[in-house]
Amino acid sequence: MMVAERMRAVLRWATGQGGSPAEIEAGVELARRRTLALPSILTPYGSGFGPGLNGSGLPKPTQANLRRFAETPVVRRAINVIKDRIVAMDWQVRVRRGVAAGEVGYLQRKLKALRRTLEEPNATDSFRTLLEQAIEDALTGGYGAIEMEATGDPMQPAQLWPVDGATIRVNATWDGTADSPRYLQVMPGQMPDPISGQAVPLRDDQLIYLRMNPRSFTPFGLGPLEVAFETVNEFLSAHRFAGKLAANSVVQYALWLNEATPAQHERVIRWWQDEIEGTGRVPLISTEQKPEVLRFAQGTDADLRLAWQQFLIRMVANAFGLPPLLLGLEGDVNRSTAAELADEAFRGAIEPLAKLIAEHITRDLFSKCVGWREFEFVFNDLSARDEDTELAIQVQLLAAGVYTVNEVRAMRGLGPIPNEGTGNREQGTGAVSDGALVVSHP
Repeated sequence: MMVAERMRAVLRWATGQGGSPAEIEAGVELARRRTLALPSILTPYGSGFGPGLNGSGLPKPTQANLRRFAETPVVRRAINVIKDRIVAMDWQVRVRRGVAAGEVGYLQRKLKALRRTLEEPNATDSFRTLLEQAIEDALTGGYGAIEMEATGDPMQPAQLWPVDGATIRVNATWDGTADSPRYLQVMPGQMPDPISGQAVPLRDDQLIYLRMNPRSFTPFGLGPLEVAFETVNEFLSAHRFAGKLAANSVVQYALWLNEATPAQHERVIRWWQDEIEGTGRVPLISTEQKPEVLRFAQGTDADLRLAWQQFLIRMVANAFGLPPLLLGLEGDVNRSTAAELADEAFRGAIEPLAKLIAEHITRDLFSKCVGWREFEFVFNDLSARDEDTELAIQVQLLAAGVYTVNEVRAMRGLGPIPNEGTGNREQGTGAVSDGALVVSHP
């Protein structure tokens, strides 16, 4: 390849119009990306009064301001508590409930292909980095988005790319057909005009769109940071005020010399600075009148509005569904309540978002994009109780014949034992596969 061709290949890769430079050079391109990577670079953050400010100078909850607020310490801590816990979970791809493993053709090959699709979604991302970007957008503005394109390769049936969810417009009048576009990526500063090529239409099987707090009167979601926007703005104002007050502190005492001439005043200042200040000596003053010491108002924690700042931090924690303990407020926490608060954070903030992601991967990627509806994606840690309690329950269910060894191994993300029950057992009204096959994330 010539240098100019290499540069064009890198440019196409950076703008999402082709594969990686190595793939382009080799002439291999599994799937072509349709959306634009990093569109926010075209609209950098501004400063001062502008589109993100109203007439009084208070910021509006625009996308730029939401992402700027997401970089402040308190909000960043809340986002990382949820995001890092989800991406660190163990996960698996398994046969969906109600589907017998023997009825699925090329089962092992399909499981490995789906696992490879998630572990290597594209040439640059891993499963963790891909999911982190989608969760970040979901918590910031309620619009986590991932593009998916079918490749036709049985070893990697699809490729995934993170998408700036702020550029996605939802078609509220979508008719539900597979061929009509449900989403539209609009570039910054442009109007939706698919005819002129200024927007990218996307079908339902080409985009995973995570909506936080879905509502009936709008096609868009509502992110926790949008709920806490005004609270974060007030916290930043109080924090700046406290910082300026602490940095501009003054001496709390002053010495008043009554009826002193300017020359005497200057002489006392020079004597104090040269002989007394910083030396630790006892100052001796002999004057006709006793100097008077004036005491200024002493600064306290109340002047810093610390109680108000703590209240605002609690409001931010409430918006994200987290206990204030996880955002640094530990004054009202003891050993007996810490474990309960940590469990509340998992059940109230982490588990709902993790289940939402798992459902979208199962429905959108596996069923709509790839077409393999017999598989599902699950996080292994969502249904985990205390390890001792979980072990005791599984042992009792095994002894009672409710579960087989392979079913318990599937719950723990382990593969089946070949000679341990391969038939189906009727349980209630549905058939459950004894030999449920899974592929676990190591």
